[in-house]
Amino acid sequence: MDKEIKKHNTADNGKFAVIRVRGIIGVERGIDETLIKLRLYKKNYCVVVPKNASHLGMIKKVKDYVTWGDIDEKTYRTLIEKRKEDFKGNISDKKGKISYNDFIDIGGKKIKKRFRLNSPKKGYGRKGVKVPFSNGGALGYRGDKINNLIERMI
Repeated sequence: MDKEIKKHNTADNGKFAVIRVRGIIGVERGIDETLIKLRLYKKNYCVVVPKNASHLGMIKKVKDYVTWGDIDEKTYRTLIEKRKEDFKGNISDKKGKISYNDFIDIGGKKIKKRFRLNSPKKGYGRKGVKVPFSNGGALGYRGDKINNLIERMI
């Protein structure tokens, strides 16, 4: 699986879509903290992160709980149109010294960085959520097939 990940050019301006597949029970502390940093709080939450070394390292750490792949622009726009949630929190602290980065600014509207999705129609895969995608399951790197999964979950 690491061979597939190393093939990616991390200098590319693309994006990864990361979807949490497994639940919260029995997760180790370090993995749980990484999932929280990725804003994957619950099952079927999706985030879109830039392709860079730091995000790829976090994704590798939580690879047994998530599935991810290269999202295309059409799917990303559909995800924003149908699953956006308005951001109603603070933009900065009261003194204006700390600005928070918890939202995406799209056309002047502020939306949350995470998307809540439904369970996929026809399921994740034949072998379930404990087996890697390369072996017929749901976990790990999917490549461009993540777009098909997101469309089934919207």
